Amino acid sequence: MLYIIATPLGHPDDLSIRALKVLAECEIIICESTKETSKLLRHHGITGKKYEVLDEHSKSGALSELIQLCELHTCALVSDCGTPGFCDPGSDLVKILRKKKIPMRILPGPSSIAALLSVCGIKNSEFLFIGFVPAENQAREKKWKELQSETSQRLRPFIIMDTPYRLTKTLDDLSRHFPKRQCVLMIDVTLESEIIIEDLPNVLLEKFRGQKAEFIIWVGV
Repeated sequence: MLYIIATPLGHPDDLSIRALKVLAECEIIICESTKETSKLLRHHGITGKKYEVLDEHSKSGALSELIQLCELHTCALVSDCGTPGFCDPGSDLVKILRKKKIPMRILPGPSSIAALLSVCGIKNSEFLFIGFVPAENQAREKKWKELQSETSQRLRPFIIMDTPYRLTKTLDDLSRHFPKRQCVLMIDVTLESEIIIEDLPNVLLEKFRGQKAEFIIWVGV
């Protein structure tokens, strides 16, 4: 059995009562980082858990072991923040478990996408979710050009995210490829340092140049 559990985006108290109960009772917690997950659980008085790591560096052999554990034990899958199994390595595990018909239960909760949409103040019937843009320069540039072409043929807003240390790079990329698109930038959501700001990419770039922070961006039409 695997429980898929959404964890806080920032503030540790944004964890549902049901999630706390399951995390306290489950035998094994599958996480991206034992440091981040154990810190969250200690905040809520949960200790002594067995952790298994599933991250971008995990090998196929590790995935096979996790599948066996889910067959034999009650496990919980969490990411460092937000909803797991989406833009993180947990998706591979979930896909295989579904095919093997191993029971799974979803405990929904915090989602950076839902949080961003709630503050955009724009009614949209559809948008593109791009997720993480490639880190390698050549692949990254190719992705931006593909996105330019796609969104010019059919004008639609899109959402992108990246690692904290690529905030400046992402805003610079947007300034070059989508200079006239109004953006909503959400930084450190739910924390005291939370910022939600709307402006053109070049303005945001000058304001946040050199900064590192958790972020997600709505790029309008």
